[in-house]
Amino acid sequence: MIIDAELQGLDMNPENMDIPEFWNLYSAAFPETERIPEDDLRSLASVLPLTITSWYAGGTFVGMTIVYERPEVCWFWYFAVCESLRGRGYGTMILERIKSRYKDIGLILDMESPRQEADNDEQRRRRYAFYLRNGFSDTRIERTFCGVTYVILQLDGACFTPHDYDRLLGELRSCWGSMPAESR
Repeated sequence: MIIDAELQGLDMNPENMDIPEFWNLYSAAFPETERIPEDDLRSLASVLPLTITSWYAGGTFVGMTIVYERPEVCWFWYFAVCESLRGRGYGTMILERIKSRYKDIGLILDMESPRQEADNDEQRRRRYAFYLRNGFSDTRIERTFCGVTYVILQLDGACFTPHDYDRLLGELRSCWGSMPAESR
């Protein structure tokens, strides 16, 4: 059940990134090992083509997204809906807006692999199923950082390879000196 179907996205930039609800959700929704530290993210936002968006429905903050925009493929970095508002359709609505925005460009995301045994197995499986239901497919490309294995999903129609992912990681590494190293 959707509370309010009127969904608005507020794109943020380094000058207007002081939205407490955004940072609270970012901290609550992602484990510390999966978050880019706030100061680093603010710095990256000034040197990389990032679209950082706070999402509102009827004036209420409902979620956040971060997309790394590239000419050939956009990397859907972070996506979260406020815990108290999950299950009401906001995630699907936000994802539809993201898919529409990047419909002419490939869209990929990485998420905790549902194939790796973990304390949050059920959460991983639900998240994986959500993306598959919404048009993403599993590339079977995986990388491990800080002991967490991530699988790359692509929006149907995209063609993404391990080389493409390595290139994106290289771009990120060139701008973010404290990026965690890949585990093999």
